[in-house]
Amino acid sequence: MCSDMEPNNIMGDKYESRLYIGNLDFRITEAALIKMFSPFGTIVSEDFLWHTRGPKRGEPRGYAFVQYRTVEEAKLAKEKVHGKLVYGRPLVVRLASEKDLVDGAGSSDKAIDAKKPGLTGSCPGQLTRSAKIAAIKNKLKDMEEQNHETKRPKKDEGS
Repeated sequence: MCSDMEPNNIMGDKYESRLYIGNLDFRITEAALIKMFSPFGTIVSEDFLWHTRGPKRGEPRGYAFVQYRTVEEAKLAKEKVHGKLVYGRPLVVRLASEKDLVDGAGSSDKAIDAKKPGLTGSCPGQLTRSAKIAAIKNKLKDMEEQNHETKRPKKDEGS
């Protein structure tokens, strides 16, 4: 069960020692990820994310999280592994707390905002149904606005 009663998880040591690992090739396994990050400290947990629905169900999502025992271990791993080529792709390694501040996680800003409560470590990746619906509505609205903006000049040019 998810607990919102742990405010220290948001910016405490537990959260600060959690790494986001992105740009993972689909051939990387959980075991390979753990082996790659083990030399830098004690890994207390790892979350290797998979598609749970749709045509890609069961395939890796291309990112994961690794939780170290200390902030120092996490920072060392970030320093040593960020940018390292694995299967020809440079890994993106950030402290999970930095991920919220940096655009480029692959989804819209509004979808990331909806996920923030789930990034406390107590229930990663969980969204309420209403948060999922709100994120989808925001994405559709953005797409409609972009589509409307690109069509408008073409209509004016043809008149």
